[in-house]
Amino acid sequence: MSTHLKRILITGGAGFLGSHLCQRMVDAGHDVICLDNFFTSQKSNIVHLLDKPNFELVRHDVTQPFMAEVDEIYNLACPASPVHYQYNAIKTVKTSVMGAINMLGLAKRTKAKIFQASTSEVYGDPEIHPQPESYRGSVNPIGLRACYDEGKRCAETLFFDYHRQNGVNIRVVRIFNTYGPHMHPYDGRVVSNFIIQAISGQDITIYGDGSQTRSFCYVDDLINGFIKLMDAPDEVTGPVNIGNPGEFTIKQLAEMVIEMTGSKSKLIYKPLPKDDPTQRKPDITIAQEKLGWEPKIPLAEGLAKTIEYFQSINLADYRKPTDHEVQ
Repeated sequence: MSTHLKRILITGGAGFLGSHLCQRMVDAGHDVICLDNFFTSQKSNIVHLLDKPNFELVRHDVTQPFMAEVDEIYNLACPASPVHYQYNAIKTVKTSVMGAINMLGLAKRTKAKIFQASTSEVYGDPEIHPQPESYRGSVNPIGLRACYDEGKRCAETLFFDYHRQNGVNIRVVRIFNTYGPHMHPYDGRVVSNFIIQAISGQDITIYGDGSQTRSFCYVDDLINGFIKLMDAPDEVTGPVNIGNPGEFTIKQLAEMVIEMTGSKSKLIYKPLPKDDPTQRKPDITIAQEKLGWEPKIPLAEGLAKTIEYFQSINLADYRKPTDHEVQ
């Protein structure tokens, strides 16, 4: 990472990924502004940074303009779990699209380099496996997941139009399933769901028959990828897949969690939600060739760290952001 100290704005900075990124940037000595509206994030993720002289927390919603003098912007703000982004689908689209417009406008004015946290969901239910960045996706534009999928796709469009039309220095990453400490225990994602159910002695809920696959990247590996992309030469705009190409079925994940927690939980099965992808695995050739990046932490090692984190927190201190059930 560059040794030049920078003023860095991180939207969604109190969330799962944002809090890890804030920590890395504060530790590196950069002047960090953490922007968050605390819809699905937790102040506890960044409370230990509040007394740092190079860290500032601002409660703000990215659908509203924000003014600051910054050198770099990491735009991470958006609920990322179906149970939360489906709760208020219109707000989800606004967060992706208006948030991108507001942050790109700020980058244009301040001549800041700007990073967009896009998603593997832009590929939809893929017809190509694994998914390279050249694949244009198979997305249902009017489905229940479209508020997130299409919101992120539109955000990518905006980033590249601001780059072509206004010369904004952009970086776009497509994030595949990520897990680790600071995940919200009630975020509805498969890793946190399984661990919480296992350590609480509840049955583990699998949607579908459990044969659908995902690729799980530990958060430290992912943040390394973010920083390598941001520090890459300006012609490396992305999009770049950042994820772990190790592929596991959902049933395999559940069985690993049960074994590693020593839980007596049983597997129970529910219908697969609409438009849920059956396969998800990144082709990381571009990340390897352009960034010299690949994940280092295997699933068993990362799960052990994540289970330890969830066992260390008091679940009573957390509330569900919504009571919505995924459809």
